[in-house]
Amino acid sequence: MTNTDDMSKISESLADAAQTAGQYVVTVLTGGPATVSGTVVADGQVLTAAHVLHGDEVKVRTADGRELSATVAGRDPSTDLALLRVEGLNLPAMTVSGGVRVGELLLAVGRPMHGLQVTLGLMERAAPPERGPMRGWLDAGAAPFRGVTGGALVDARGGLVGILNAGVSRGTLLAVPAARALRVADLLNTAGRVPRGYLGLATQPVHFPEERPEGEPEKQQAQAEAASEPNAGEPAAKERGGRGGPGPRQGSGRGERGGPMWDGRRDGRGWNGGWNGRGGPGWGGPQRGPNGFGRGGGRVGLTVVQVEAGSPAATAGLLVGDVLLALDGHSVRHPGELLERVRERAGETLTVRVLRGGQETDLAVLVGER
Repeated sequence: MTNTDDMSKISESLADAAQTAGQYVVTVLTGGPATVSGTVVADGQVLTAAHVLHGDEVKVRTADGRELSATVAGRDPSTDLALLRVEGLNLPAMTVSGGVRVGELLLAVGRPMHGLQVTLGLMERAAPPERGPMRGWLDAGAAPFRGVTGGALVDARGGLVGILNAGVSRGTLLAVPAARALRVADLLNTAGRVPRGYLGLATQPVHFPEERPEGEPEKQQAQAEAASEPNAGEPAAKERGGRGGPGPRQGSGRGERGGPMWDGRRDGRGWNGGWNGRGGPGWGGPQRGPNGFGRGGGRVGLTVVQVEAGSPAATAGLLVGDVLLALDGHSVRHPGELLERVRERAGETLTVRVLRGGQETDLAVLVGER
């Protein structure tokens, strides 16, 4: 088989995937000047971007040219998704991808006013980033085009990978991962909104080495003493509002953002920035404890540095000084990751594995709702 034959097969496969996915991508007439796309996630249900909709009554145009009335069932500001209920759609849900690997080709499929349009992308990373303002979003690896927002990011077989959005990061086409988008759609369909889960605690990452082999107590003690010295090894980590080091220091009263991160703001808006502790404890970078800071390896967890009184975390028995190792069997290595894991789990009881006094134990916590 020649290289031309190989390229022809790849081209035909991608064209088939685009046509398959295109059946489930509709044009959304927003009621304003913008025309965007929408993706069918269930019979009579279409996901699109929330920020482009004007009012709660819109229209959609299907691949076969039908123009149907739709109502907005709910909007989720966090994912910028809105769910439309469409009368007479008569289309099944789009098939969800079984998973893609780094390096696989992706297709960004939209249906702006002039019809089906597709661009080619590439899966550039294994998982959505856990940090930053667009935490949990996929980079489509494709060039955005007018009207692609609300369309489908699909794999080379036409399976849904995510819901596209070109309006949340300038010049970059991002996507809400399919699993998260479908959870949001279910909640918007049943409740009209997405309750935000929270635990009510502030945490900081902590690194600690794996257990060393027995028989080296003197070496371990020497390493522990060396690590506890303020000037031992590398300089203590620095962050805004904190100098790091062997223990906490009091804040300056200016409300620095260098300290622990809450899993949700106490005013109910679900904030994941640094804790604004005016005059209170203003912890800096990673602390050097008696076990040292395992920068080169070892385990990573989240040290609980504050528990909000009356919060779900307090009710579950979590204490300051506990180290969170896993939530429902999934490791947690950064406060943002913890936030993502509870964000859409309000009302669910999750198992939290903590390290307390050198012993691992499991606690059941009922995720609260903001």
